Amino acid sequence: MKAGQNNPEKFIWDSMRSTSVVGAASSQGKALPKLMVWLILFVSATYVVYALKLVSTSHAAAACGGEDLFSNRHPQTVRLAEPTAGNDTITTAAAVSSKTLTTTTPPPQSNDRTGVEHIVFGIAASAKLWEKRKEYIKLWWKPENRMRGIVWLDKPVRTYRNETQTLPELRISGDTSQFAYKNKQGHRSAIRISRIVSETLRLGNTDNVRWFVMGDDDTVFVTDNLVRILNKYDHNQYYYIGSLSESHLQNIYFSYGMAYGGGGFAISYPLAKALEKMQDKCIQRYPGLYGSDDRMQACMAELGVPLTKELGFHQYDVYGNLFGLLGAHPVTPLVSLHHLDVVEPIFPNMNQVAALKHLKIPMDLDSAGLMQQSICYDRSNGWTLSISWGFAVQIFRGVLSPREIEMPSRTFLNWYRRADYTAYAFNTRPVMRNPCQKPFVFYMSSAKLENNETVSEYTRARVPHPVCKWKMTEPDQVERIEVYKKPDPHLWDRSPRRNCCRVLKSTKKSMVIDVGVCREGEISGT
Repeated sequence: MKAGQNNPEKFIWDSMRSTSVVGAASSQGKALPKLMVWLILFVSATYVVYALKLVSTSHAAAACGGEDLFSNRHPQTVRLAEPTAGNDTITTAAAVSSKTLTTTTPPPQSNDRTGVEHIVFGIAASAKLWEKRKEYIKLWWKPENRMRGIVWLDKPVRTYRNETQTLPELRISGDTSQFAYKNKQGHRSAIRISRIVSETLRLGNTDNVRWFVMGDDDTVFVTDNLVRILNKYDHNQYYYIGSLSESHLQNIYFSYGMAYGGGGFAISYPLAKALEKMQDKCIQRYPGLYGSDDRMQACMAELGVPLTKELGFHQYDVYGNLFGLLGAHPVTPLVSLHHLDVVEPIFPNMNQVAALKHLKIPMDLDSAGLMQQSICYDRSNGWTLSISWGFAVQIFRGVLSPREIEMPSRTFLNWYRRADYTAYAFNTRPVMRNPCQKPFVFYMSSAKLENNETVSEYTRARVPHPVCKWKMTEPDQVERIEVYKKPDPHLWDRSPRRNCCRVLKSTKKSMVIDVGVCREGEISGT
């Protein structure tokens, strides 16, 4: 026999375990049917109650005019009860939510458009350069159009009676000696210039003012285009509008989020009021900054207002000839020109003031289209044409793509007087080295309005051209180009797009070109 069979304890333990297992199985077998019955009864009762409630709700909705049962998908506007004397107002969560939505709804926009009479200009000037630079201001200042503005000087200057109607009011900036200035490379006049908007606001006479526009005494504004830009924005909101420097290095040293004051910038009236309240304390926190522009941007950063960039404001931190930039202006209104003392006159054989007066001829006819580029092709001769309306026409031998022609050619040097193509904050192309690809340039010589259409004439610049050995028609015999274009004051009310041009007539000595809105399916292609 095995030892386990003689062990009484093991026998008893095995017997107990067998008995308990059988008992548990028997108990579970009896309880499981009862549990299932109760579960079925509970589910059935719940279904009956829900069905009765749904039917009663449907009848109630029908009795009330058939309103949507799921009205929570279309929330209605809830009016908050106004508190009355002696009564407490109970505000529910739904009411609070409704009130929050109501307060964040933007105010209705005013239907009346901004005009030049809604703008106040603040012009930074110095007594040392006033006699020369006041001539730039006379080019664009139009008191007959209800312009308002102040020229802020560091010292008194001689005034003449015959200039009272051709220049803004002259004032001397306030004392800034209490402000610290610690930049060894700059000049503390930056402090007084940075406060021009605030000082102008404190003078009062701000009825119907929507915008403050800042500029320098060597800034020339195209005021019609400035108004077009400002009409894009709600003057009741905080806006800081301007553009960057053309110099990549300048933008790195100062900021890519800063409006350069020489090119001009605009500040909405509510933002100007907020700035005036805090600017003096703000300036004290930045004694090490270089100029007025970065001080202004520092205060804007404290107010939490970013720069809204508009490429039509031109700082022109370059030297040399602006032809490459003006001949391929970006597709945006030309708003301003700056640093006119350090660049060559924009038209040849003239001084800068005379050249800008010459530019005013097409400006007065069609300011919206001024300097706007159009690209087309003379297929019969195999030429590419680039028209910068009101400024110049270029003829290139061969076929060049619009992608190439719309990039400015580097006829200028950067702000550090270097011919470095990496120094710009935009794409450029080199001046053509192939003698056959050097463009023939025709400058605007006259412009007039005939039968509601502008007729501008462009005459070839008398400069020597290298010999070209390409076997094709030479443009050197063309003396005059006539361009027809209808004024389009609503050009910038539409989405940005270059105008198209078409060669209407091409002879050995002259060409006739039409410029206007692109027709259906029309492209700048060969």
